[in-house]
Amino acid sequence: MHYIVHCLDYEGKVQDRLDHYEAHKAYLSSNPIKMVISGPLLAEDETTMIGSCFLVEADSIEEVVKYHENDPFYRAGIWEKVSIHPFNKRVDNRS
Repeated sequence: MHYIVHCLDYEGKVQDRLDHYEAHKAYLSSNPIKMVISGPLLAEDETTMIGSCFLVEADSIEEVVKYHENDPFYRAGIWEKVSIHPFNKRVDNRS
């Protein structure tokens, strides 16, 4: 099953995000669930990072929650609001 993980940062967390970026990237690359797509959400200026979005593949939402709670960004208290939803992928135009 696919899941969307949508995370919004606390205001003013850009430097914390940068400080934990390498640990976050390393965690994503060694994941126990399949990371399909991931990247930062941007403010309207299209530059300032304000959150994260992930499309993952896992056996259960519980597995996604456990994975998410071990992310260095989560542990550093960067994300103010997180939502995780099952996702029914119908179109995929990636090459």
